[in-house]
Amino acid sequence: MSEQTVDPTTWFEGRPRVMFVHAHPDDETITTGGTLAALAEAGLEPLLVTLTRGEQGEVTPGPLQALAGSHGLAVVRQNELRTALGMLGVERHAFLGAEPARAEGLPPYIYEDSGMAWGSDGRATAAPEASRDALTSAPAVEVLNDLLAAAYQAGAQAIVSYDDGGGYGHPDHRLAHRLSRAVAHALELPFWEIVPDPEPLAAPGADDAGSPGPPAAGDAGPAGTGTETDATVERHDISPWLERKVAALRAHGTQLTVDGGDIVHVGGQREPIGGVESFRRV
Repeated sequence: MSEQTVDPTTWFEGRPRVMFVHAHPDDETITTGGTLAALAEAGLEPLLVTLTRGEQGEVTPGPLQALAGSHGLAVVRQNELRTALGMLGVERHAFLGAEPARAEGLPPYIYEDSGMAWGSDGRATAAPEASRDALTSAPAVEVLNDLLAAAYQAGAQAIVSYDDGGGYGHPDHRLAHRLSRAVAHALELPFWEIVPDPEPLAAPGADDAGSPGPPAAGDAGPAGTGTETDATVERHDISPWLERKVAALRAHGTQLTVDGGDIVHVGGQREPIGGVESFRRV
């Protein structure tokens, strides 16, 4: 396992334009918020592509809960994401299906959250039914061409997304992995997957489709511990940018709350806000 200095210009082999691919608003902050903030502050122009607007997610208890299942939820989550990216200092962002993440000559399109259910193994699985506008219902070639356009137009030099299990199994996360790997292969770019927590939390019940409940997907534990021994894993000390990450987390008020040093997800799962974010080149 490689220890990285707190110098973002050395991360991801020093490649200055890295494209991050995330499934729903809040995923970018939970799993890669500190890394995004560090790269942005160093002037390295990270690009974030968000595949959906988290339309199928549940909502945190309280006055915002009335938004669940409504058209207004997508609008609110777009605004939350905009605020979170402001906290992280990230300026380059696109939703898949909209410029610059749309294949040339096609009109804009909104890919919706595919939804999920909890499986008997405590991991997310596909929802019983996905809408016709869901990301996983769209023609694979169209979705792939949109992401390819985003990477090409942005001059991406590396791509980051989930592992092949989608972190905790959400179908949109798993598709994000496949799409990102395919684009990286097509453009001959290196691909880094987010290293999940080796000891995921239990899933006590339904959770926000856009907020991973069971696994703490961004933190692989203190340096020198855990199960990761692959030399291709790089661990980013994001402690200098932790306050920015926490501020960005607070912006995602429909999906989570921050309690001390923990994230509290919709289903009640608690996840420590770690000072390390880990990635494996594959």
